[in-house]
Amino acid sequence: MLAPEPTRSWSGRGSCARTVHGRQSPNSSPQAHTRPRHARPGETSISVSTAPDALSAAAAVTQPDSSGHFGPYGGRFVPEALMAALDELEQAYAEARSDAAFGAELAGLHHTYTGRPSPLTDATRLSEHAGGARILLKREDLNHTGSHKINNVLGQALLTRRMGKPRVIAETGAGQHGVATATAAALLGLECCVYMGEEDTVRQALNVARMRLLGAEVVPVCTGSRTLKDAINEAMRDWVSTVDTTHYLLGTVAGPHPFPVMVRDFHAIIGQETRGQVMELTGRLPDAIAACVGGGSNAIGIFHEFIGDESVGLYGFEAAGDGVSSGRHAATLVAGSPGVLHGARSYLLQDADGQTAVTHSISAGLDYPGVGPEHAWLKDSGRAVYAGVTDAEAMEAFRLLCRTEGIIPAIESAHAVYGAMQLGRRLGPDAVIVVNLSGRGDKDVDTAARWFAVLGDLDAPADVTAGPPGEQM
Repeated sequence: MLAPEPTRSWSGRGSCARTVHGRQSPNSSPQAHTRPRHARPGETSISVSTAPDALSAAAAVTQPDSSGHFGPYGGRFVPEALMAALDELEQAYAEARSDAAFGAELAGLHHTYTGRPSPLTDATRLSEHAGGARILLKREDLNHTGSHKINNVLGQALLTRRMGKPRVIAETGAGQHGVATATAAALLGLECCVYMGEEDTVRQALNVARMRLLGAEVVPVCTGSRTLKDAINEAMRDWVSTVDTTHYLLGTVAGPHPFPVMVRDFHAIIGQETRGQVMELTGRLPDAIAACVGGGSNAIGIFHEFIGDESVGLYGFEAAGDGVSSGRHAATLVAGSPGVLHGARSYLLQDADGQTAVTHSISAGLDYPGVGPEHAWLKDSGRAVYAGVTDAEAMEAFRLLCRTEGIIPAIESAHAVYGAMQLGRRLGPDAVIVVNLSGRGDKDVDTAARWFAVLGDLDAPADVTAGPPGEQM
C-alpha cells in the first residue's frame, strides 16, 4: 500500500550555498515473497533470502518501464523546468548505449585510468572471525579516486561532453563522489561545482581539499540537516536555473528517471567482473553478496548481475546509527515508508506529518533519508534482504579489517563487512560471501581515531564475534 500523499523535497534556501531558482503512470506492484525481520535496537538482524519464486519476475524487471518505474517505484516528480532536460538526457543516454565508440572510450578509460578490473581479494584472516565462511572482498577501494564512484562519473562525464555542455554539478556526502566528479571534470576540461552539506565538509575535510586541488568549486550547504539530502536539494536548484549549459552528475541510483537506471548501468561493471572472478577463484557462484546501502549505487552495481541467480542471496546493510528505535539512524528500507524524495517514488524516512526525517550515521555517505527505487522494488519482491548496522558495529568491523587484512575501509563499507560476518555465522563454514568494499578509509582516519580514543581503546584488539546485547541471529 503506497503512502496516501508522497513527500516532496525540493525547497529550502541555503545561507551558505548560492541560491538559484528553481507523471507518474501507475504500474502494478510486485508481489512480496519474503521480508527481512526489522532489527531490534542495536541488533543486526538478517533473514536468509529464500525467494526463488521472485527470481523470474526480478530478472524481467531489471529494466524499468518506459516511464522509469520499477513496480510502483521510480518515475519523475520534478518541476516542469527539468522535464525537457530529463528527456534530453534519456535520449542522449539511449544513443550513447548503442554507440560502440562511446562504449570503447569508456572501457579504455576504465582500463588505463580507473585501474579496472578491480581485484577480488580472499580475506583469509577476516574469514576466521566469520564462522569460517569464506569472505571475498571486491576491491572498489583500489579504483582511482578511492571508491566505486568513478565508474558512474566517467560515464556521465563523457555523456556531458557528448551533449555539448561545458559544466557539471554534483552533490556529495562522504566526498568520494565529489572527488570523482572533480577528477573527471579535470580530465575532460569541464567546469565543476560540488554541493556538500556543511556538516560533511567538516567531517570529510580531506576530500574537500582534494576537490579544490582538482579545480572544483565546493559550496557548503547550511540548510536543514546540512548533510547529503540538503546538498542534493541545492544541486537540483542550481540545475533548474542553468539547465541549458549544465549537467547534473547525480551520484547515486536515486532521483528522477533516467538517473536510477543510468547510474546502475555504469556501475554494473562491478558485478560483471565479480561473476568471472569468483568463478575463477572458487569454481562456483557465491552464496551471498553483501554491500552497504545509502542511496544504493555500489550495492545495485554488484547486485544487478546476480538478480536472476537463484542460489545467490543479495544483502544490503543500512546505517542503523544509534539503533533504529533511537530515531537516530538512516535505515530507510528497514524503517521507512513509500513517498517521493528528490524526484522519484521510493522508500524514505519521514515523520508523522510526512516531512523528511533528520537522519544520523557516523558515515557521511550513508546519512541519507531515501534510497534508489530499484532497491525499494527488490525489498518488496523479496529478492534482496536489508538490515541495519549500528555505528558501533560498523566501527568494530572497520578496526577488525584493519587488523586482520591490513585494509583500511571506508566507514560506509565497514557496514557491509560487519553484516557479512554476521551472515557468515548464519550460513556456515562452507559459505562463500562476496563483500563489495566500496571505498577506502583515508577520509575516515580522523573519525576513527576520535571514535576509538573517546572509547579509550584505540589500541584494543578488535572483536566483532559477540553481537550487541539482545542480538539473536
